[in-house]
Formats: sequence, structure tokens, C-alpha cells
Amino acid sequence: MPQHTLPRPICGHCDGFPTVAITTGQTTPDGHRHTITADCPACHGTGHITPARAYARTGR
Repeated sequence: MPQHTLPRPICGHCDGFPTVAITTGQTTPDGHRHTITADCPACHGTGHITPARAYARTGR
């Protein structure tokens, strides 16, 4: 029997595109561009965030 998991919310900082390739402007001897990858600092490259915990109101 399959188990269903609830979808996690998409990161609002990267909109679900957590890793991007950025060109450095330099090329290799065979003509390819040098690229570096950068991960989203909010979700650490996963594309999803954990929902904020709900605070329970105590007292009056």
C-alpha cells in the first residue's frame, strides 16, 4: 500500500530553483565557459522550506 507524503512548501527566496550556474566570463582553451554554482542561502539548495512552528498561546 503506498504511503503518501504531504508536499513541503516551496522556498520563497528562490521559488523552487535552489541552485544556479553563474559564468565567470573566462573560457577554457577548448572554448567552454567557466561556471560556478551557487545555492540558495535560505533553503541551502533544497528548494523547500520547513514550515514555521505554530506558537501555542499560553496563559490568559
